Amino acid sequence: MAEISCRRHRFPPVIIQHAVWAYLRFTLSYRDVSELLAERGLDISYETVLCRVLKFGPVIAQRLRRHRPRPSNRWHLDEMVVRMGPAVRIPVPFKAVIGWSAL
Repeated sequence: MAEISCRRHRFPPVIIQHAVWAYLRFTLSYRDVSELLAERGLDISYETVLCRVLKFGPVIAQRLRRHRPRPSNRWHLDEMVVRMGPAVRIPVPFKAVIGWSAL
């Protein structure tokens, strides 16, 4: 796919793409994205983020969907063993252990 033309824009394409990506990828508001960029030293208003998302958002979203992994019939499961006592072994999926804060 061709590069996004950012002529006549104040910021380079990398910064515009990062701002649009952050808005599309995470559930952030335009003000949140502008605050994230302000922490990196970029003074961008939320109106600018709004305009860039409306202009470049569909193209970047299409790129993100195109690079998404395709579904297949192969599954991978991470497992681990939790020892509860001297001889008790329970295989537990890795993601389930993250929620166990009492262990």
